[in-house]
Amino acid sequence: MKRRFKFDDYEVNIIIRALVELRNQLISENRYTDAVDELLTKLFN
Repeated sequence: MKRRFKFDDYEVNIIIRALVELRNQLISENRYTDAVDELLTKLFN
């Protein structure tokens, strides 16, 4: 099941920053970032 959400620019900016911060944290812990990378890719499509 797919769901679509509508976010304004401010909300998208917050989501992207949070995901990038999570990605950086995972990298610093030598953990996989595949799920976060996938979400970021979907946001930009």
